[in-house]
Amino acid sequence: MGEQRRRERSLRAPAWLEELVRTTPPPVPWRDVARFAVSIPAPLALAVAVGGGLEPGSALGAGVFATIGALAASLAPQPGPLRERLRRILAATLFGTLGLLVGQYASGGGWGPVAVIAALSAVAALISAVSATLSLGALQLLVYTALASGLVTPLPAAAEVGFFLCGAAWATVTTLVQAGIEPLDPDRSAVAVVFTRIGELLTAVGSDAAPEARRALTAALNAAYDRVIRSRSRSAGRSRELSELAGVLNAAAPLVEGAVAAARAGAPADPQDVVAVHSLAAAVSGSGQLTDQRPAPLAEGHPAVRAVRHGVRLVWNVVGDPEERAGAAAAVPRPDLRTRLHDLGDRTLASADARSFAVRLALCMTVAEIARQYLPIERPYWVLLTVAIVLKPDFGSVFTRAVQRGAGTLLGVLIGSALLAALPRDGWVLVALACSAAVLPWARNANFGLFSVFQTPLIILLLDLALPSDPGLVGARLLDTLIGCAIVLVFGYLLWPQTWRAPLDEALGEAARALDAFVAAAFTGSPTERRRARRRSYRALTELQTQLQRRLAEPPPISTRAAAWWPVIVQLERTSDAVTEAVIASRGGEPAPDLAQVAVLRRAIRGLEDDVRAPAVPDDAELHAEGVLAPVAREVDAARRLVREAAPGRRGVR
Repeated sequence: MGEQRRRERSLRAPAWLEELVRTTPPPVPWRDVARFAVSIPAPLALAVAVGGGLEPGSALGAGVFATIGALAASLAPQPGPLRERLRRILAATLFGTLGLLVGQYASGGGWGPVAVIAALSAVAALISAVSATLSLGALQLLVYTALASGLVTPLPAAAEVGFFLCGAAWATVTTLVQAGIEPLDPDRSAVAVVFTRIGELLTAVGSDAAPEARRALTAALNAAYDRVIRSRSRSAGRSRELSELAGVLNAAAPLVEGAVAAARAGAPADPQDVVAVHSLAAAVSGSGQLTDQRPAPLAEGHPAVRAVRHGVRLVWNVVGDPEERAGAAAAVPRPDLRTRLHDLGDRTLASADARSFAVRLALCMTVAEIARQYLPIERPYWVLLTVAIVLKPDFGSVFTRAVQRGAGTLLGVLIGSALLAALPRDGWVLVALACSAAVLPWARNANFGLFSVFQTPLIILLLDLALPSDPGLVGARLLDTLIGCAIVLVFGYLLWPQTWRAPLDEALGEAARALDAFVAAAFTGSPTERRRARRRSYRALTELQTQLQRRLAEPPPISTRAAAWWPVIVQLERTSDAVTEAVIASRGGEPAPDLAQVAVLRRAIRGLEDDVRAPAVPDDAELHAEGVLAPVAREVDAARRLVREAAPGRRGVR
């Protein structure tokens, strides 16, 4: 028996390979499936109808570029508020347009195109560090520069850009139509359900329905965290909307604990709290607004009932912020232009990771451009396109994605080439395009490799319509893809050992140390020391976000495990913000804090670093502070709880 088990273990794939191919099939987003199936092939179908077929010509070229524009604008939105979706569409469209224009100068031979590609790649890498929206735009910039460098049609450059914009506008219209008929933002709705379930549990206290209501609350809380974490792991950069939702979930923890305690004790909740919780649900979902009438503190009554009221008041501050935090801290003013420029510099030129990635991306794209010029390959721009898609400017870990993207692209090339060989140049090509487009929303939520399997045939079909080829080009496409993947793995991965791991634990510890120093300087240091400590704290948080981005760029389940750390990071950011607000309140005339309480807070913050390295037994003791330190103590309490409870999947992140 032991020999058999050893033999079975020897036949198993390595653990890293199992992680590479494992994925959980996501639910099918039927509304997105329908939108993609209609919006992407529709411009080409119109061109075919106008031109009378799929024969090469101006009408077909117009249809191809309009379809490319529809593809860019369709892929851009992620689940979230309509404003954020439109912002991502705008970024993808504008940067894609810029790529089409710059690509005209990246064609031909000589060192001129090499310099253009190198400079553009460095700029794209730095831009992608600013936000999720600009990260998406930077990718489109590279992709459409690569396409324009080798895609030749009878149309002038201005007409190509014009039809690209028309296709993007059409896809934007379909997005608006979908937004008008679909329910509320799914991320916000999932978080709002948590508060609805809390209200139901409070209503059911003392009845036979309480146990079932408690189980429903647990399920809603798990679903909300899973939903927000999944959305965060798909986001290529920082998302303020998702950070706010994570903050709401973090702040809801004391309320959840109070509601569960009330149910266990059979202590009926105050009716005002039940109404308040449902008001919170409406405010989170966007269907209502909170008033300024936050429930008053309860000085008497059952401890669980007082805990519920305390939790309601905490969440009320986070969701509605109708009054200053705990009545002590002043509102943070909007950063001035100088502060915003400093923050931009911290994320880009001042960030070692941003500079390193700019060099890596520029190096890989430069090598790909040189390969495009000097290697005897049929479709040289495909090498540039492969490198741009695989490396993807969002500071992601390269190896896993390169393997998945490479394998997916290779399989997609085979599928696309088989479709070209089997399908006549008639309406069946449109059917194949619609089918490939329809699968993209589902495949994108699964992993990068599966997405490439279905995206690649769509691109091949489009490019073949613009540049007809024979079935013998299959081998050339496969070779181009392998060359692109090899360039990324060698020049973007193997030459940079420091990028092989994402030391989240070390970055979290550094952020905790910087926060401790900030608290010390905030209340005991000079203005200069306070300003420098604040900058170090926020810079440490920026670096921590960058380290998180590396793991989030990995395919599931690695990205999901890394995203489980994200609520902790959000809480550290909230704690730094609370310290800043306390300093502002002190300068505004609030009494100076007790230095003994400052020392207690610092000791708790230093304990975060120890908990990250070796999680201790959960400590339920609550930090107590008064005046301007009260909100800081609450945020530190929340951070301790999140770290000590070990965020889901944290042991998989090393």
